[in-house]
Order: sequence, then structure tokens, then C-alpha cells
Amino acid sequence: MKKRLILLTACVAVMTVVSTSCKKKSDDPAPSPTLYDRVGGNTMVADPVGGAQIQKGRLTLRAVTDSSLYVIAGDAALSKYFPVLLGEVGASNFTGFSALSKNFTDFLCVATGSGDYTYTGKSMVAAHNRATNNRMGSSGDVTSQKVNSADFDTFVGDIGTGLAKNGVTAANNEALVNDLVALLYTTKNDVVQR
Repeated sequence: MKKRLILLTACVAVMTVVSTSCKKKSDDPAPSPTLYDRVGGNTMVADPVGGAQIQKGRLTLRAVTDSSLYVIAGDAALSKYFPVLLGEVGASNFTGFSALSKNFTDFLCVATGSGDYTYTGKSMVAAHNRATNNRMGSSGDVTSQKVNSADFDTFVGDIGTGLAKNGVTAANNEALVNDLVALLYTTKNDVVQR
């Protein structure tokens, strides 16, 4: 009887050690949500364009991308970089716009932390260089069409305007705006080429 009691006590002790070592400590901090999570994450919602299911994070980033592309297209400081695209849109050909929207949305999905998408577009250096992207700028003076620091800052401001068109401003979500601006500035050295 005494042996059984000792054996039972030993089993309970082992089970206690095993079960407590498998539990997550309550004082372990939860992982911080990614920027992608903060703009909607993987929650599936109906896409207002076509009605298919889409991740809310992607839908949000696509809406900001599309709004921003229209702001950028109307910005005289930046339109010189997009004569091909603007010519197409002016002729009601949205193929190039759709491709740019998809690529930029994919880029933002990956950059903000989504593991469900892949960016397969050009590198930031190649995408913003007339020598490797004939859609960037015109066939005129290639040097003047290289992105400069002031134009990059204007681009970031136009993205801010695109965010505001989707209800996100520094006044109502300063942390999100600041984090997105910081993310965009991680590409500045690759985009600015003069």
C-alpha cells in the first residue's frame, strides 16, 4: 500500500511538472500585431469589386494604393514619372494601372507583414530607373527623370493623402500613419537615384 502511495505521488508530481512546463507563461508578452494585422489582417471580407472573398488587410492596402495612385497621377511634381501610365488611363486603358495597383498592393502586403502574398515585381531600384523600366518617365532626358529626394517626400505625402481618402489620418490613427511612413522611408535609398 505504501509503495502504491509513493508511486501515485511520483506520478502526480511528474504530471504536474509536464503540464506546467507545457503551459504558456502568463507573463510572456503576446507578439505585437504586424502592420498588416493592424489594417485588417487575414479576416476574410467581401471584395466590393467583384464580390469574391479577400483578406481585409489586402482590401485596405489596395484601397489606399488606388487612392494614392490617383493623387500621384494628379500631382504635377510626380506626373513626369508616369507619362506612359497617364496616357493609357487618358485613353481609358486601365491595364497598366491595374498592374501597378496589384504590384504595389502586393509589395505593401509583404512589407507590412502578410505571409500570404508574394511580391514578384521589379526591385525598387529597377522599378524606378528608366534604364530598367521603360514605363518610368519618358524617352527624353533620363537623368532629370530619376527620382530625387524632394519627389520621394512628395510621394510619401501623396500616400498620406491616399490614407486620408480612406479615413486614416494622423489625427485619428497617428501610430498607424507613422508606422506606414517609416515603412515607406525604408525604400528611399533604393528609389531616390539622384
